[in-house]
Amino acid sequence: MKALVCENWGPIENLKIKDVASLEPGPHEVVIATKTCALNFPDLLIVQGKYQFRPELPFSPGSDVSGIVIKCGDKVTRHKVGGEVFGMLRFGGLAEQTLAHENALYPKPQEINFETAASFLYAYGTSWHALKDRAQLKEGETIVILGASGGVGLSAVKLSKILGAKVIACASTSEKLDLCLSNGADVGINYNEEDLKTRIKELTDGNGADVVFDVVGGNYTEPALRALSWNGRLLVIGFAAGDIPKIPLNLPLLKGCDLRGVFWGRFAKENPKAFHNNNLELIDMFKSGKVSPYIYKTFDLDNAITGLEMLSSRQAMGKVIVKI
Repeated sequence: MKALVCENWGPIENLKIKDVASLEPGPHEVVIATKTCALNFPDLLIVQGKYQFRPELPFSPGSDVSGIVIKCGDKVTRHKVGGEVFGMLRFGGLAEQTLAHENALYPKPQEINFETAASFLYAYGTSWHALKDRAQLKEGETIVILGASGGVGLSAVKLSKILGAKVIACASTSEKLDLCLSNGADVGINYNEEDLKTRIKELTDGNGADVVFDVVGGNYTEPALRALSWNGRLLVIGFAAGDIPKIPLNLPLLKGCDLRGVFWGRFAKENPKAFHNNNLELIDMFKSGKVSPYIYKTFDLDNAITGLEMLSSRQAMGKVIVKI
């Protein structure tokens, strides 16, 4: 089978398309013929050896997948050969075949295509855990979403509106903000042209935001933290800007606010029942049409590196996917 392979830690340009051996499942594993793999920011980190775990080399990146089950281990009970599925892996999705534990995959609703299904779970799962479990976002509260035009950011916009919050979307261009507003955000801030702290304060009548949803880091975290309300919550989700900010700890003291980490993968390990229930809630929203990912660009496997480069340069809006 054909796969995008990482043979050594380094930049995404080092990845290669290669022919590799077909996969065989363990007792509780299935092999799927991969239809679509969505690209996510951790895919960039994992090939550089900068993510929270390192797969054994060589491996294929890619975690957000959909496909058709072609092999089942002898103890698999949740899936059958021929079943259409989608779900989240740690890695391995950018290949013609993907190996997954049976619990990592969910039946794909017939009314949803493979491209949309593969673009769904990582973004919405991360945001739902962040908003529901970590922020405990309430109706009537105001949330500031940094990096709001990305896949995770847009999902946070939609889910925050479902929870009844006022959404202030922050992005780097007017085009990105237009997308956020068309997906339900109440107002936008271009943080390349406006002072982030000042504008948040203006939009909240001087009170500050109740929650900051931060997937960006870098120079944006501290001004957003300074614009939090008393007892506000800053969600630390990722560092798309590249730099991990160093926060003056007098700020949480003075504001009585919380810095709350959001690590969806660790949550799945520590509390699998709650993780599974969250996913079922999202799938119900998905099937009913309340939420749906925005697909920005589509590539084939031979051009997957171009998609990763688009993600790395922060050009992408919504999801970038690879059809296999």
